[in-house]
Amino acid sequence: QVQLVESGGGLVQPGGSLRLSCAASGTIFNIYHMAWYRQAPGKQRELVASQTSLGMTTYADSVKGRFTISKDNAKNTVYLQMNNLKPEDTAIYYCWLAASGGGYWGQGTQVTVSS
Repeated sequence: QVQLVESGGGLVQPGGSLRLSCAASGTIFNIYHMAWYRQAPGKQRELVASQTSLGMTTYADSVKGRFTISKDNAKNTVYLQMNNLKPEDTAIYYCWLAASGGGYWGQGTQVTVSS
């Protein structure tokens, strides 16, 4: 059984930074896509950033230049470095990965940007 565990969320002031981590455990074969999504209250879940096994990255326009996705293949871990955070970045952030066995979601971690 595959499990994704996120960490690193919290409360930060506008302009601050956070680094989210998502560690995958269990029997996983051929991870070909890892991503971060977020969902703010009253809004639909949206893609924040993703990275394929070949290193191709995609970012939402709202986070380009501020967020960076990276991964450590040896640890089956994906990261999201978030800089210059804004109140509109407040949301629950979810990790997602796609592998041979299917797609998997983490439980989410809360990020709150407020002064």
